[in-house]
Amino acid sequence: MLNRVLLPALLLAGCATGELPPAVRLPPDALQVTADPMRSAILASAYALGTPAAPSAKLRAAALVEFMAADYRWGVRWSEYTPTTGLALDAAREEIRRSFGVVPGASPQAVADGLFGASRALERGNEIFLPPGLFIEPAQSLAQLTLPPDLPVARDATALAERELYRIESERQSGGGPGGSGGGGGGAHP
Repeated sequence: MLNRVLLPALLLAGCATGELPPAVRLPPDALQVTADPMRSAILASAYALGTPAAPSAKLRAAALVEFMAADYRWGVRWSEYTPTTGLALDAAREEIRRSFGVVPGASPQAVADGLFGASRALERGNEIFLPPGLFIEPAQSLAQLTLPPDLPVARDATALAERELYRIESERQSGGGPGGSGGGGGGAHP
């Protein structure tokens, strides 16, 4: 309950100081099912990172993790998720950025756009374009983007988000959701 009261106040405080919350806008081709982008991002990323998937699918999943990690801080729907989900997504974001050699402090939107762009290039058989200033060592990053490394922290984080999604959906169906006997974990954090 505290998160549902505190979150709007934090958002208003951020707007009053001129600071906008970090957000990632998904490109139109980010998800196959767009009726519920958050749900689709969770399921798509958990699947791609948890199974042997094509490099382009792993890059798309990495971009979706960037989206979810940014959205978790401000998206009201995340308040039903256990707080460890946000911590796991933050750790996953750090692992992804480190693995691909992203410059420290890069904006979430720039990282997501770079990863989505690399994914599209691989899908189409094109050369990957590296946005200037996004990667520390472009040659190393290009090799990592072409054949993404295993991302165990991201895999675990997206699996946790998927389990939480199913828990919440199950509680809603059984009438045990927020305000009911099942209760959520209270997730979004500033």
